[in-house]
Amino acid sequence: MKYQLRVAVLIIIDSLIVMLSIFIGNWLLAPTAELMTTPLIATSFALVISHHIFAYVFKLYKRVWQYASTRELSAIFLAVTFSIIVVAIFQLTVFQALYTRTLCVTWMLHILLIGASRFSWRLYRDMKFQVDHSKKRTLIIGAGNGGTLVARQLLDSQMSELRPVAFIDEDPAKQKLQIMGVPVIGYEKDLTSIVRDKAIEHIIIAIPSLSKQDLNNIFEKCSETGVRTQIMPSLEDIMSGRVNVNEIRDVQVEDLLGRDPVELDTKTIGEKLTNKKVLVTGAGGSIGSEICRQVARFSPRKMILVGHGENSIYAIEMEMKAKFPNIEVVPEIADVQDKERMVQIMFDTKPDVIYHAAAHKHVPLMERNPYEAIKNNVIGTKNVAEAADMANVSNFVMISTDKAVNPTSAMGASKRIAEMVVQHMNRVSRTNFVAVRFGNVLGSRGSVIPLFKQQIAAGGPVTVTHPDMTRYFMTIPEASRLVLQAGAIAEGGETFVLDMGEPVKITDLAKNLIRLSGFSELDIPIKYTGMRPGEKLYEELLGENEVHQEQIYPMIYRGKTPLVNIQVVSDLIRESPELDPDELRERMLDLAHFRVKHLIEAEDKNVVSPLRKA
Repeated sequence: MKYQLRVAVLIIIDSLIVMLSIFIGNWLLAPTAELMTTPLIATSFALVISHHIFAYVFKLYKRVWQYASTRELSAIFLAVTFSIIVVAIFQLTVFQALYTRTLCVTWMLHILLIGASRFSWRLYRDMKFQVDHSKKRTLIIGAGNGGTLVARQLLDSQMSELRPVAFIDEDPAKQKLQIMGVPVIGYEKDLTSIVRDKAIEHIIIAIPSLSKQDLNNIFEKCSETGVRTQIMPSLEDIMSGRVNVNEIRDVQVEDLLGRDPVELDTKTIGEKLTNKKVLVTGAGGSIGSEICRQVARFSPRKMILVGHGENSIYAIEMEMKAKFPNIEVVPEIADVQDKERMVQIMFDTKPDVIYHAAAHKHVPLMERNPYEAIKNNVIGTKNVAEAADMANVSNFVMISTDKAVNPTSAMGASKRIAEMVVQHMNRVSRTNFVAVRFGNVLGSRGSVIPLFKQQIAAGGPVTVTHPDMTRYFMTIPEASRLVLQAGAIAEGGETFVLDMGEPVKITDLAKNLIRLSGFSELDIPIKYTGMRPGEKLYEELLGENEVHQEQIYPMIYRGKTPLVNIQVVSDLIRESPELDPDELRERMLDLAHFRVKHLIEAEDKNVVSPLRKA
């Protein structure tokens, strides 16, 4: 029904109801009295007019009544009450009399009939779309606001293949009650028996505020039932606008391995980023692109996206312009190995803050090509850092890795040497240089999870190098936010380490992914292939001589780093093209492990550098 026709029908219905209310009310009070009196007729017309005025004020004609709820009932109550008050004033003014009993009965009939006319639409809709028993019987875990939203969405949607039949909740006060006609029938400990007794075919976890550990525990119980389990988005995702509250999705491994989000010091970060020019190298990569998204939330004046791959830079440029139209976005296609180009970009754009995320990160590939690790991770970092110094950039944050700690690979060694370059630059420049070190990032390009998903989709097997292999994991948004936080509290020269929580066995990660994909290990076997060159069985975040026990911010530690003689690093860079891969790899590892003479400098030793403090 068109809006204009719908409003006209409602106005006619309401007019009839209002007039009937006052005449029926008067007849109930005085069945033998004359109805067509002047005061009664005048009052009925006054009531019709006042009703339509307040119906407009409280938008009674703009509401979708097939979804009527207590808000609509409240609007009816207010519109009718104010209408009666106006009519009472009219009677006192015109007739110097107040027909109190008639108005009270009219008020009750008015609410009853108006409410019935509206809620009959809801009743008709519910009767028309009766319970479809062909839909999957669904159990909702959580009978709070989240569970109620999910139940309403499933009951109202004819497209959904799910039908809620029960809630479980840990609140004893909700037991044996019903929410929207769906009963609360037990606790989490009763999950297995409820699934069996109620023939549950689907489970939805609907507690947005659930901690990661609690979610893990609940999912473990759900997985034992063999029933497909989905989840309502977390509060963090809802508040950030990434998802809608009604978007039910499958449980992902990130949900089980991530940690509860840390509250950021938005004021401090804002002071560093708001209305500033921010440059991100490697802006098209997994970490670099997420840093761009996180930085943009603090309203910088300009964002400079530097990257070597035109497709990835184009993608993040288009995304940034669509989501953050008020921020000037400048894409720059450039290679960090080209120092002249880095200097040109710095002087052209004059950034205030740099996040250096460009790097080679694949251990086996860099093990085979150590000179490329030197060129991109060490020389590239040196080029960007020196260009930042020349352009008087305020802050420079380098993204490092846990593989830089006691490295066993060319990639890890190259990142450790890059940290040395950054620490040295902080001593000779007015720019504040810091490094932020963290472990594996869930879902980043080239990480283990996309590989496992591909292997599962292909029918297996899932390949794991060693049954005892463990790694630290962190989600991309979590890592990027903590990088921003570390950069905001940096004073210069620090190596920050992000608390990655407990290390995870890669075998357990593979088992989780297989289970989340709806398979068992009988369907998708796990195959152990042996450790690859340069791999470590266990990762570390800090070496023994680097540890500061206290956190300087939740989930952020500051590592102690020895001063190094940059000339030794420069010698390796200069000689690296002439060394064969094996020799170069050994030289890199010796340097990263401080096994080189005259590498560590005393605190009070004068710094010799081609760069001078301005």
